Amino acid sequence: MIPPPPPAGGSVVRNENVALVDLLDRVLAGGVVIAGEITLSIADVDLVRISLRALVSSVRAAARPAEPGREPS
Repeated sequence: MIPPPPPAGGSVVRNENVALVDLLDRVLAGGVVIAGEITLSIADVDLVRISLRALVSSVRAAARPAEPGREPS
């Protein structure tokens, strides 16, 4: 049986159990961007479009200076 190829980003995701507290700690330490779009329509006519972009990070991680050699996003 051939294993599936790694994700496009090049990193391999391991199947491991992570506690919610550990996950929250990792997210706040590095930050995460949440983006989404909602469109309300009737009969294929767009009535309302809502775009959402949110940055979730700790104050310490957000105030940290950028790493050398890393492009700002």
